[in-house]
Amino acid sequence: MTNASPDSGTTSGIILVAPVADSPLGPLVELLDGLRAAGYEVRQVSGEDDIIAATEADPPDLILLALEQFDTAAMRLCHRLKKRPLTRQVAVAVIGQDQALARRLRAFEFGVVDYIDQALWAEEAAARIKAQVATHRFQRRLRQQAQRAVSAGSATNLLADLQKALRRQAQLLQAQNLQLQQEMQEREQAQQALRLEQQKSEQLLLNILPRAVVDKLKQLEGSLAERFDDVTILFADIVNFTPLAAQISPLELVNWLNQIFSAFDRLAEQYQLEKIKTIGDAYMVVGGLPLPRADHAETIMEMALAMQEAAAHITRNDGQKFQLRIGLNTGPVVAGVIGIKKFSYDLWGDAVNIASRMEAQGVPGKIQITEATYQRLKHRYPFEEVGQVMVKGHGYLTTYQYSGPGQKA
Repeated sequence: MTNASPDSGTTSGIILVAPVADSPLGPLVELLDGLRAAGYEVRQVSGEDDIIAATEADPPDLILLALEQFDTAAMRLCHRLKKRPLTRQVAVAVIGQDQALARRLRAFEFGVVDYIDQALWAEEAAARIKAQVATHRFQRRLRQQAQRAVSAGSATNLLADLQKALRRQAQLLQAQNLQLQQEMQEREQAQQALRLEQQKSEQLLLNILPRAVVDKLKQLEGSLAERFDDVTILFADIVNFTPLAAQISPLELVNWLNQIFSAFDRLAEQYQLEKIKTIGDAYMVVGGLPLPRADHAETIMEMALAMQEAAAHITRNDGQKFQLRIGLNTGPVVAGVIGIKKFSYDLWGDAVNIASRMEAQGVPGKIQITEATYQRLKHRYPFEEVGQVMVKGHGYLTTYQYSGPGQKA
């Protein structure tokens, strides 16, 4: 193909090149089809040497580099194009999805006239390409006029006019490049602000829901409630909380509860357990979900012992000894998020109800567990059988209490 005369009104070719053989041209199909429909001839060439050879053999109006990012290979190609007499006047533009500001600005240092974001609408990208083609034609026309003037011997005045025109064009291009760089910097700042806001939003979600559930929410994959066949649930409440609450102001009570539950939260994080909620003076935590783990019963027991130790270091206003009543149970549950407002991660099932009953009917300062939990822990911790507890819907259940000094047996 030979370039048409700049005065003929027809379009000249645009080379689309991919310095890396596997550069993704798929997303550009709509753009290329639009350019062809507008009358432009689009040629696709891959490989550095082939690009240079094709450009020298039939110079295009514009070389459009489709890149993952403006890397060393792209720099070398631009450098070679600008050093060769037959290719140095050909404009080079880049289209890609690289958002790194430093690399995008680096492209302009190597003579790139425009860096087009692949995410732009195809119409906008085509408009920017057409503008660069028009600029190249104008510059080529000026060079041809200058050559004719020199050949005709009337170069002095015409060259002065051409120099002025070229300076104006250079100033226009410089202004366009400065504006483009400013837009790129503003876009980078906006994207950085967006990333920070996204991080804040995700952190807020993580304060409410487990990370595995947050990931599922973002991906919109499947139900937000699922069954777990083997988990251990802990309920703990504060002994004689009601009399204590009557002795202090509501603000003092909330501050005191915050101190206690914050200590428990730190323990849950330390043992990588999932805090479910607080209910008044009660605290609920579970092991074995949302990510299953084999040692959930042992880890929950360690959490219970650590909660007792933490409670011993918290001072009550009435001078009384601070005590917890703790109940554990192991079994299957359904866990997840339900409803459409004020999301919370919760558990459902008989195993939860039984764990709650272990706490409610327990002894102050003691850890009471069910038979199911006892079978998981009896080889590591000392327990003694304390009788049977009536559980609605299950009748009498055998229960055990931890009998050790706060350490594993």
